[in-house]
Amino acid sequence: MKLSVILSISRTHLLSRKKQTIIAALGVTFGIGAYIIMMSFMTGLNGLLDGLVLNRTPHIHLYDEIKLSEDQPLDLDETYTDHFKIVHSVKPTTSQRKIHNASALLAYLNEQSYVRGATAIVKAQAFYMAGTSRLTGSILGVDVMKEAELYNLNDYIVEGEVKDLATNDNGILIGIGVAKILSLQVGDIVQVSTALGDVFPLKIVGFYQSGLADIDKIQSYVNIKTAQRLMGQPIDYITDINVKLYDMELAPEISKDLKAKYDLTIVDIQTANAQFETGSYIRNLISYAVSITLLIVAGFGIYNILNMLIYEKMNDIAILKATGFSGKDVQRIFISQAIIIGFIGGVLGLIVGYFASLLISHQPFETAALPTVTKMPVNFSPSFYIIGIVFAMISTFFAGYFPSKKAQRIDPVEIIRGQ
Repeated sequence: MKLSVILSISRTHLLSRKKQTIIAALGVTFGIGAYIIMMSFMTGLNGLLDGLVLNRTPHIHLYDEIKLSEDQPLDLDETYTDHFKIVHSVKPTTSQRKIHNASALLAYLNEQSYVRGATAIVKAQAFYMAGTSRLTGSILGVDVMKEAELYNLNDYIVEGEVKDLATNDNGILIGIGVAKILSLQVGDIVQVSTALGDVFPLKIVGFYQSGLADIDKIQSYVNIKTAQRLMGQPIDYITDINVKLYDMELAPEISKDLKAKYDLTIVDIQTANAQFETGSYIRNLISYAVSITLLIVAGFGIYNILNMLIYEKMNDIAILKATGFSGKDVQRIFISQAIIIGFIGGVLGLIVGYFASLLISHQPFETAALPTVTKMPVNFSPSFYIIGIVFAMISTFFAGYFPSKKAQRIDPVEIIRGQ
């Protein structure tokens, strides 16, 4: 039978039962709409939460950890070679906490095709002093522009700009917690005292807020040269190297290779944030499970409506078969009705989901964890819309297929005889 005839009959059936058709289409619309809304909002929120950790965390962290001395003087005395030795109160080695030949290591890492960027860090312990107040602090010396590029430092600055620090070797980007405790303003001079007792005046060029109160009360950023000057160290003094990869999943494997080449402590992001990864996976799993359940429920609604429609259309089916329509033709008629309902309902669901998500994205959202985010986080990924319409078509196809099998097997003689 021609497709045009089948579609014409399907259209007639759908229009003759407008109320049922509208209800079936709305079932798909709300199912797909709810799926789009939930996935857009939940993945947007999960992305925000993930970003709080992942944006600020290097994929690979290299540093020279202070270790216990492996070789003790007693081990070098041949007199006690065959003796069982016990050494009490073993002390760490006296070497500096720095990465030796850091410049060459940085150059090597930046040449690798899988590395997006490797940056040098100088960590310094200090005291912030303002008037009679004295506060313990931690200062990070960084390449500020690379820090903004690789770790989104701009997103955490609540006052001032990155370039203000990049162009000022006597500037400091101070944590908002420190600023509140010491009553500091942008443009003020804060005295920084190092562990060696030296005092340096630094100009506050801005405030940043990481969202972790304990960190914001101690940590600040300066240029790497400034940190080296505070420590009284030469320009080759580097305490840490942070590496950002194009593919975060490669971090464990690359870390293992680097450990085999260099005598350094190397930590990958999966090891450092194992609990976070588990929590993120569970949140995403719940989001997908609930969303797919909504789509399946919508499919069952269509199945029930089409099943009832077939019972109501027994006489029509009998007449179609009596006039020469085969069982396959009847089956195609009802499957085409389901697909039409699925397509119309699916498209409407995409529209409803998009505009509802757009409305949510304009709602105010304030969090101390990410002060630059002022609206609700919503993910408008095209994949959600593609999955939504595909699932609508597939679910409605099967919702129409199984009832249509019954219609295919109907004997027109028995129906007409019963009338």
